[in-house]
Amino acid sequence: MPTLLNTRRFLPLFIAQFLGAANDNFFKNAMLVLVVFRLAGEAGVNGSEIVNIAAALFILPFFLFSALAGQLADRISKSSLIGWIKLAEILIMGLGVAAFLSGDIRIMLAVLFLMGTQSAFFGPAKYAILPELLAEKELVAGNALIEAGTFLAILAGTIAAGLIILTDDGLTLFAVIIMILAVAGWAASRAIPATAAQNPDMKVSYDMAGQTFRILREAARNRSVFLSILGISWFWLVGATFLAQFPAFSRDIVGGDETVVTLFLTTFSVGIAIGSALCSRLTRGEISARLTPFGAIGITLFAIDLWLTARGLSLPDEGLISAAEFIRATGGIRLLVDLTGIAIAGGIFIVPLYAILQARSSNADRARMIAANNILNALFMVAGALAAGAALAAGHGITDLFLGIAVLNAVVALYVCRLMPAEMLRAVMQGILKILYRVRTSGLDNIGKAGPRAVIVVNHVSFLDGLLLATFLPGNPVFAINTHIARRWWVKPFLALVDAFPLDPTNPMAMKALVAEVKKDRHCVIFPEGRITVTGALMKVYEGPGLIADKADAMVIPVRIDGAQYTPLSRLKGKMRLRWFPKVRLVVLEPRRFELADDLVGRNRRRAAADKLYDVMSRMVFETCDTDSNLFNALLTARRIHGGKHEILEDTERRPMSYRRLTTAALALGQPLSRLAGPGKSVGVMLPNASAAVVTFFALQSIRRTPALLNFSTGLTNMLHGCKAAGIDVVITSRRFVEMAKMEETVAGLEAEVRIVYLEDLAKLIGKAAKLKAAIRSTLYRLGIGKSRAAANDPAVILFTSGSEGTPKGVVLSHRNLLANRYQMGAVLDFNPTDIVFNALPLFHSFGMTGGMLLPLLSGVKTFVYPSPLHYRIVPALVYDTNATIMFGTDTFLNGYARSAHAYDFYSLRYVFAGAEKVKDETRRTWSERFGIRILEGYGATETAPVIAANTPMHHRAGSVGRVLPGIDWRLEEVPGVEEGGKLHVRGPNIMLGYLKSDKPGDLQPPPGDEYDTGDIVTVSDDGFVTIIGRAKRFAKIAGEMISLNAVENHVSKLWPDHAHAVVSISDPKKGEALVLITEKKRAGKKTLSDFIRKQGGTELMVPKQIIQRDELPVLGTGKLDYVSLGKIAAGEEQK
Repeated sequence: MPTLLNTRRFLPLFIAQFLGAANDNFFKNAMLVLVVFRLAGEAGVNGSEIVNIAAALFILPFFLFSALAGQLADRISKSSLIGWIKLAEILIMGLGVAAFLSGDIRIMLAVLFLMGTQSAFFGPAKYAILPELLAEKELVAGNALIEAGTFLAILAGTIAAGLIILTDDGLTLFAVIIMILAVAGWAASRAIPATAAQNPDMKVSYDMAGQTFRILREAARNRSVFLSILGISWFWLVGATFLAQFPAFSRDIVGGDETVVTLFLTTFSVGIAIGSALCSRLTRGEISARLTPFGAIGITLFAIDLWLTARGLSLPDEGLISAAEFIRATGGIRLLVDLTGIAIAGGIFIVPLYAILQARSSNADRARMIAANNILNALFMVAGALAAGAALAAGHGITDLFLGIAVLNAVVALYVCRLMPAEMLRAVMQGILKILYRVRTSGLDNIGKAGPRAVIVVNHVSFLDGLLLATFLPGNPVFAINTHIARRWWVKPFLALVDAFPLDPTNPMAMKALVAEVKKDRHCVIFPEGRITVTGALMKVYEGPGLIADKADAMVIPVRIDGAQYTPLSRLKGKMRLRWFPKVRLVVLEPRRFELADDLVGRNRRRAAADKLYDVMSRMVFETCDTDSNLFNALLTARRIHGGKHEILEDTERRPMSYRRLTTAALALGQPLSRLAGPGKSVGVMLPNASAAVVTFFALQSIRRTPALLNFSTGLTNMLHGCKAAGIDVVITSRRFVEMAKMEETVAGLEAEVRIVYLEDLAKLIGKAAKLKAAIRSTLYRLGIGKSRAAANDPAVILFTSGSEGTPKGVVLSHRNLLANRYQMGAVLDFNPTDIVFNALPLFHSFGMTGGMLLPLLSGVKTFVYPSPLHYRIVPALVYDTNATIMFGTDTFLNGYARSAHAYDFYSLRYVFAGAEKVKDETRRTWSERFGIRILEGYGATETAPVIAANTPMHHRAGSVGRVLPGIDWRLEEVPGVEEGGKLHVRGPNIMLGYLKSDKPGDLQPPPGDEYDTGDIVTVSDDGFVTIIGRAKRFAKIAGEMISLNAVENHVSKLWPDHAHAVVSISDPKKGEALVLITEKKRAGKKTLSDFIRKQGGTELMVPKQIIQRDELPVLGTGKLDYVSLGKIAAGEEQK
């Protein structure tokens, strides 16, 4: 709400109306004080009569001129009209100064009438211009500020008048103040943004009486507008009655002096302001009267208690007491609480009604509707004053009057509750759910953006979902519910909350009926999964909701429910750590158009609808995840969700680590590590897959140092290039690792350039006190102790490209990059804490780090890390021994495991993910036939943290690398000479911060336009599956034709599937380039290969010019073929 005061759209209007209200009350009360205490006696008139005449003259213009004011505000620009009205205020105040200086009561009364006239014209323009200056979602906040400002201005003007007017220089000071206020108000009005006339062709009628009745009749035709007007008018009757009785109540009941009157007025005005602000906060921009019944009930309850409190008060023994004495007296605080409660309830009661009046009126007659409101406001206030006067004249006391107001207001409250029983029930349920589940909602305003027709699609995680949606979604959507579910007894109370539409999924006509319902300009809530998830992730999405949106031409609004899956009301018992009252989030995303190609019909259209809706839902899951964090804090969050005792990490030592042990160890190790480099600096890490490597990684994260994971499989030269590029001064390793890997010479070479620090030495620096401190910090993480201060966009890790095509480059990935990719994968894959990941891919491999470490560790999935993927016999045995359900690998490694494994070693595996290189058909077939496992091939790059696309159990196509992950945008660049597909460019939150290169050490080079050029030529099918044709660099131009080296390799692999092969190109003086096949196949015949390629539809240009045999092809530590070395082999043979 305060943000509106920072905008030029609203602030000038607020200032103009605030100063106007203050000036009105300053003038009116100054006049009354001056007349009653000085001028009445001098003129020989009755001061009380003058007070009553003044009140009548001020309110009379609202009856006489409101209709005309409404017409003018509709016919001409409201901003211009406000300017003229505020200019008239300056002239009127000038007459007022003259009247006060003359001391003539009649002139003062005439000026007061003119002030009432000015207010009567200002009111319709002031309220009617709000919808033209503010968005609909800002109307409640705008009205809350207007009401709060109005009552505070009344307070300020009233108090200032009493303090100033009777002083020695009171008249002079009074004259200066009212002129300053008037001029300042006019100046503010000049800054109000210009608005257009809404009904310029309307003919203005000067028949004031006839037009007044006509406007009232027009207002009565619009039920919601007229009910709002009646509610506002009733509030002004109640408020005016209380304000009018404060002086007498203070003197006769409380025994207080004028300071007590001021205290009551201050309390009431501030209470209205608080209630208005509270209403704005509770409604969150929703224009709804659901809080109005509570406001009405609150007024009644506090008014009754005010009556009870007042009856128990006794007058002081002598004299009148001050405000301070009243507060100390018995019942004083309680009475003030009652007045505050009445005022707060009043603010909650009236603010939504003003917003409804403005929103439900048309642009052409909005000002006249507000004029009708002003007329009825004045009528109700006069009626209230007459009724109060009659009651007092009949001998009833002021306390009885308060009781009468409470009783009458109770009748009003009952009527309001009767008008909106569903809103009452929803408001009560909101309160209960917010207390139990601390429900947080966001994006509710997106419901209104969708227009009249919308299909609201929601993920289904628990039996609580329907109640959450019925309670918190604005409006009155229709809920599609399975007829079989609707018959169950425990569902029937929920159905009373909503407009339910029983849907029989076996009846095709039921879907048509729901389409017809949406076409009536309705919003429809539906769960596309058709069932509560039993995996914790999105399940199969049915095409029905998509077809409804398609056929009804409706917008689709994705809604994410998060947190309810952790309750016992979910179906994840035994899979998740459940608790009765977790925090729950309800996130409404921007509406989007659901469009299908016109040529799709029948089954193809249904399938396309299901796929498109799944994409909407999976993107929703990703977009509502929190990537604005860092890796260490994400680990702490995972500990909170899954519990500190949950086992999460294990290595060959077979000593499992829980979240508590992992976070404590990381914090303990972080202390000695912090002395090695300053915050934000890079620290080299050269460790194998082991628990110690994971602890070291997160220890560095906890102290805001960036781990640079060195690829020790590439040799000393490449590692030195990497250290130079990343500005690494310190490398952490382990003596045990160096000895077992026989890397003494490599370490000696490194030590010549950087400092080598061993984990064994660091461990000795961690004493009992440090361990205790780490344990305490780890335990108190919920209080913010132990959390990392790293920002989401800070560097989180430095990886190095494989060097398969040249010198490795440092790839800097931020916390947001890695968390985004983790959530992108989580949006399309189902896994839960009952899974176990086996990861033999090294952590310096982006696939091994993100997929094999971060994804499971941050999701509650236990991970077994193994130091080498090359142990083809040991890995399958350990997969069997650990009962792993998920494994990551490359084609080379998976092929090796398949050759060595027992047929039952992989019995427990649910998913096998492959990346980094193309999966050969033979590898795929072997795993399928021998182990009954479908390899899920994916695709990515170190620069994309790493996954771009992946096959999943739900969307799989052999030979492709799957569909692009949610949150990643892509485009294909045309490549000359390549007829099919194009070079893939991607952008998204997982794209790296940039490169670090050894020729420019420490100079971060971000990708141009935040877009990454993958260098891969791909095709993308109509349903989104990506197929890799080859690297752009892996094409050879032979006799003017572009030949894909990958395509040639595929032909060779089909001919000799039991061997490894690689094709590279060399320069050729005749044809530009020539192909060279390097193969492990002995006696590979060129003619056999040539014949096979022709049979496969290839051309003569695809036949390698030369075939080189090697017992074993060079492979990088990441599992990719080492094409740099292969190119040197081919070039060397050519030279021979």
